[in-house]
Amino acid sequence: MESVLHTAASLPDPSFYQHPPAFNKLQQKILSLSSQYAALKSFSIGRSVLGRKIYALGLGDLRNAVLFAAAFHGQEWLTTLLCVRFVEELCRALQNKQPLFGIQPEHIFDGRGLIVLPMVNPDGVEIALHGAASAKRLKKQVEAIMRKDPRSWQANACGVDLNHNFDAGFSILRQMEEEAGIHGPSPRQYGGPRPHSEPETRAVASLCMGFGIRRVLAFHSQGEEIYYSYGDRTPENAKIIADAMAASSGYRVCVPDGLASHGGFKDWFIEKFGRPGFTIEIGKGENPLPVQDLEPIYARLFEMMLLSILI
Repeated sequence: MESVLHTAASLPDPSFYQHPPAFNKLQQKILSLSSQYAALKSFSIGRSVLGRKIYALGLGDLRNAVLFAAAFHGQEWLTTLLCVRFVEELCRALQNKQPLFGIQPEHIFDGRGLIVLPMVNPDGVEIALHGAASAKRLKKQVEAIMRKDPRSWQANACGVDLNHNFDAGFSILRQMEEEAGIHGPSPRQYGGPRPHSEPETRAVASLCMGFGIRRVLAFHSQGEEIYYSYGDRTPENAKIIADAMAASSGYRVCVPDGLASHGGFKDWFIEKFGRPGFTIEIGKGENPLPVQDLEPIYARLFEMMLLSILI
């Protein structure tokens, strides 16, 4: 089946995909998409530590939806652009009644839906892009935390790694963090004082519980890997789905280890609901991946992302 994907240059606002997604630019993009496409629903699921909205974009039946969640980590903002690109492609196909890989767009959402959180950690992305000044009232605190490791910022504005803050093996992860020398707020890998201590984590968990999400894909970078398992609640069909996504994308199915093995969103989702959850590590290189990587990554992953809604 032949793809009919648009290039970013052919979209109404190509500039959004040519630069890192500052929060105000994301807000403008969401407003633009919402006004242009009647099928698209947009809403906020909560606010970050600094009061920035955590936006959701929805298509189809949101009570039987797959959830895509991006930008848990500040420097992994390319995942935001990837997920917004995907939503815009679907919106255009629905509006123009244009098939995607031979599938009529209305059939994609026949009794099913998609919810996308393009930026779970808006404060972290702003700090990664614009430094401690973007942390407003927490500027001095962020500056102090940055001194521990000035190389990168992945955490939220409190120095908590949101993908270590979910209630899945949290005590085990805390011990592992301490053994690694991580004892408090940090630019990366500190899970917080307790599970779900952060408003961003609580907002994502509440969405999953309130909407009965049937499957989640958490987008991170980098490594071109797919993770699908967590403990004995991993569904029997999770490996089959992961293998199908790997066959489509060329990514490898892997099992995480070390500090990546507990406390994550997909870990919590699997343990809480016994439903399939996946972490997708997009691209290869050093974070932040360059914005020029977006188009080749998008072209490679579009079929996989579409497949994850349909199966």
